[in-house]
Amino acid sequence: MQNTPVSSLVGEEYEVEVGPVAHGGHCIARTDAGRVLFVRHALPGERVVARVTEGEETSRFLRADAVTILDASKDRVAAPCPFAGPGKCGGCDWQHAKPGAQRRLKGEVIAEQLLRLAGLTPEEAGWDGTVMPAEGDKLPQGEVPQWRTRVHYAIDAEGHAGLRKHRSHEVEVIDHCMIAAEGVSELGVEKRTWEGMASVEAIAASGSNDRQVILTPKPGGRLPLVELDKPVSVLRVDEKDGGVHRVHGRAFVRERADDRTYRVGNGGFWQVHPKAAQTLMLAVMQGLTPRKGETALDLYCGVGLFAGAIADRVGDQGAVLGIESGKRAVEDARHNLAGFPRVRIEQGKVESVLPRTGITEVDLIVLDPPRAGAGKQTVHHLAGLGARRIAYVACDPAALARDLAYFAERGYKVRTLRAFDLFPMTHHVECVAILEPAEKGR
Repeated sequence: MQNTPVSSLVGEEYEVEVGPVAHGGHCIARTDAGRVLFVRHALPGERVVARVTEGEETSRFLRADAVTILDASKDRVAAPCPFAGPGKCGGCDWQHAKPGAQRRLKGEVIAEQLLRLAGLTPEEAGWDGTVMPAEGDKLPQGEVPQWRTRVHYAIDAEGHAGLRKHRSHEVEVIDHCMIAAEGVSELGVEKRTWEGMASVEAIAASGSNDRQVILTPKPGGRLPLVELDKPVSVLRVDEKDGGVHRVHGRAFVRERADDRTYRVGNGGFWQVHPKAAQTLMLAVMQGLTPRKGETALDLYCGVGLFAGAIADRVGDQGAVLGIESGKRAVEDARHNLAGFPRVRIEQGKVESVLPRTGITEVDLIVLDPPRAGAGKQTVHHLAGLGARRIAYVACDPAALARDLAYFAERGYKVRTLRAFDLFPMTHHVECVAILEPAEKGR
């Protein structure tokens, strides 16, 4: 018996009314036959011609690009970046929307995820529904915040630097990224060729003048002599073990937050927006209100941003335990927080290390998990520790909503939620939720 070949719909075009925004940088539309389209480069309420980019006759939904705008939204603007648009760079989702509209769209996504996955209205989450711009990001129309302090350039077959197209390995060669921070742009990565390289990551610390590039060679590729427009440290990714090794210069960059310098080594995690670390640290501290002598957990602690801020506020009689899986990040956290004798940093996955600590109660918890969230097992464990306040920092509203539902199962409610637009022009958004035991009144 032969299988019937599945017919691809890629390239098919449909004239559609664009519906609400959805999580992921696209809007939902339906064809006249009722087929669901996830449409990029569109805005709610528009009428567009959508060209299918992914999908077959049997697909539950199709992905598409709005290639012709028949009836434009009042929120539409011409994309400032020449590399943004259907079939081009996949780095930005909302270049075609006014900045205020971008934040409204992100707010609608957060509200939809909270209601669908956690059963919470904005009011029940203690959220006013707004997504706040970072300080300095409100600019005249046509100007774009230069916020991305690290840019991961893909290298094409000819050695030219660019960025990946949406859901593709294809490279859109560029001569400038508009959302790149000035410190990244001034390196001039796009001006030279990178033969033998698979990717080049450029990092410009916002807390110092430290600049760094991390080279990932193609199999067998030889490391080039790096000559950029500004002094820069060079690291490389080992093709065998995936580790990051110093070639010359510092193996770390120095960042600043809460009047403290943090060492971030080997391309380790630090918030990409220059204002993000300080913004999120303040939101967490305002929500937790640490008191002298309290004990706290900082989970997925990275290089110790929140652990340091809490330790500073709970004083010598308090104590903080940080848990982080990355070996280099743990080394950096221990270095960064060496001045706090009552701070301990453990290496390993939270779900493995936390049960081994023997901790049965704690006053405060902050968790900043990866995009997938903390998960049911970890959330239920945390809810059993009796913390008076929990701060959940989330870069994905769907994962946040799922974990808030797990916390609710174990007696924790959301006290407040704040949202910050720390990734302008993209669909990404950062949230800080403060939880407390449900029996405690607001």
